Amino acid sequence: MNVLRNPARQVLRRSYTTARRPFVPPAQLNNVQRRTGGARRRRKRDEEEEDDVQWQGDFEKSSPPSPTFYTGRSEYYDQVILLQNAIVQARKSLKMLHLLPLPEFARNSLPTPFPIWKDLEEMSADFQSPMTRSRYRRVIKLLNELNGYFNIAKAANASEVKITIGSIIALFESGKKAASLAQRQKKTVSLDQYGRSYSVGKRKTSSARVWMIPVHAQPTSMKTQKGLSDYEGITTSTILVNNIPLVEYFPIPADRERIMRPFKVAGVVGAYNVFAIVRGGGTTGQSGALSHGIAKGLVIHEPKLTTVLRKAQLTRRDPRMVERKKTGLAKARKRYAWVKR
Repeated sequence: MNVLRNPARQVLRRSYTTARRPFVPPAQLNNVQRRTGGARRRRKRDEEEEDDVQWQGDFEKSSPPSPTFYTGRSEYYDQVILLQNAIVQARKSLKMLHLLPLPEFARNSLPTPFPIWKDLEEMSADFQSPMTRSRYRRVIKLLNELNGYFNIAKAANASEVKITIGSIIALFESGKKAASLAQRQKKTVSLDQYGRSYSVGKRKTSSARVWMIPVHAQPTSMKTQKGLSDYEGITTSTILVNNIPLVEYFPIPADRERIMRPFKVAGVVGAYNVFAIVRGGGTTGQSGALSHGIAKGLVIHEPKLTTVLRKAQLTRRDPRMVERKKTGLAKARKRYAWVKR
């Protein structure tokens, strides 16, 4: 029986690779002769690796010229970064010169700048890409901030900082600057042969034509003469509206206060005689138009009052108008009373 079992065991026994070939550590494989097919495959694999290395060398990716290359608008963002860096450097330079931070009164005393920047189309051409309104406003905001530092350096006579900032600002200034500044200059209005100024004021649908003349002192010889009772009721200054005194034409105190406000702001109450012709609108619109005309007349007589009256917003025409009536409504906003039946 044992004789028959041994051949059966040999057949049914599972053969393993280790049973046929003993394990050889990797360090001992260096001197082992291998078959020619493996060497051929290894040689082919080495050639393919060399080709891959050569292909990667031919098409090696170079670094982009700008850090904003992959943004899609690299020209725009490069200019924005340039302006931001210029603002930081200008601020540091002015702080080193002890010109920043400026107190409020010193900042207000600086001359008012009138920069003329390139318009949207010119900026788009320079940046070589279409620019939206929001991006254009962002660039203009940075330019205005940089221009403020330029004015500080110019007033303090800091030549190096002024030249550096000026060279950057010149890149964004419009070529039509001279024509725009000439167009902004207002026509000089002169007085007539009697020393009167003529101005026009408007408010809502009302308009006022205003003539103003300084008050002249009454001769003392005429006051002392007997029989001249005409001077007894005359005040130092007179305001006539459509040949009617101010108090009679505007019985509401708020309208009279509105008319007298330019004189009070300028500090020249009683210094001028005013003759006005008003047309259109109601008392509120006419008083506003008359106030506007008086403020413009004061600027003609005394140009030094321009800044004071402009800050008080008296020389500016009020753009507010009555809102139009809407269809289906009683007025502009008012609705009809809701009725169930």
